[in-house]
Amino acid sequence: MRTNKTKKKLSSDQAVFGCFLRYPSAALVEVLGYQDWDFIVFDGEHGMVDPSDCENMVRAAELQDVTPIVRVTTNSPPVILRYMDTGAQGLHIPWINSRLEAEQAVKSVKYEPLGIRGLASSRAADYGQAISFGEYVNKANKETLVVIHIETAEAVEQLPEILTVEGLDVIFIGPTDLSHSLGVPGQTDHPIVKTAMEKITEAVSETDLDLGIMVSDAQAAQEWRERGARYITVTFESMLNPGVRQFFSSVCQ
Repeated sequence: MRTNKTKKKLSSDQAVFGCFLRYPSAALVEVLGYQDWDFIVFDGEHGMVDPSDCENMVRAAELQDVTPIVRVTTNSPPVILRYMDTGAQGLHIPWINSRLEAEQAVKSVKYEPLGIRGLASSRAADYGQAISFGEYVNKANKETLVVIHIETAEAVEQLPEILTVEGLDVIFIGPTDLSHSLGVPGQTDHPIVKTAMEKITEAVSETDLDLGIMVSDAQAAQEWRERGARYITVTFESMLNPGVRQFFSSVCQ
C-alpha cells in the first residue's frame, strides 16, 4: 500500500487541492493527473462511479501519483468495503448527522482494532502478494483518510459531539446540501447558510481536524484558505466551464 501523500501534507499543515469527478473514466483521471491536483475524488454519490469503475480509476491515479479518494453513496459498511477494496486511499462519507454515524464511518474504513472492515486479499492489500496481512492492516489504518460531510442543519447542531470521534481527518462542508437543509436550496450566500458555515468553521478550528470545503473557483478557494480550510475541492465542471466560455467569447466576437 502506498503512502497517502495527501494525508502526509495535511499532517504537516499544508493545504491540499482536489477535483471531484463524476464520470467513470480512467482515461480522464489520467489526464487530470497531469495537473497539480493532490487528490481526485471519484464521485459514487452524484456520479455513476461503481466499484468496478473505481478500481481502474484508482490505477490511473496511482500511475500519475495522485491520491485516489471516493465519495460513496451512503454510510454503509458493505458499500464502503467494496470501494475501499479497490485501493482507494480515502473516503468521503455524506450525510453524517450524529456522533454514532461518524463512529460507524470510521469503523467501516478502518480494520481492527480501530474498526470492523472486512479483510481479504483485495487489490487494496496487493492481492496478498506483497506484505503480510498484519503489516498491511497497520499501514492501511495509518494511511486511509476519513472525510465526513457536514451538510444538514441537524449535523451542525450535533457537531460538538461529532468532533470528539477518533479516527476522523477532515470535516467537509457541503454548502449546497446545507442550503437545502436550511430551507434556502441553492442559496449558498444566504445569511442563514453563511452563519451555519461559520459555526462549523469555528468549531473545527478548536480541534486538530482539518476543515474541508467545496468551492466554485480560485477566488473562493483563496478566501477559504484564509478562513482556515486546508482540504479544498472543486468539481471538474467548474474547471471546464470558464475555459470553454473564454474560448468562445474570444473566437465568436
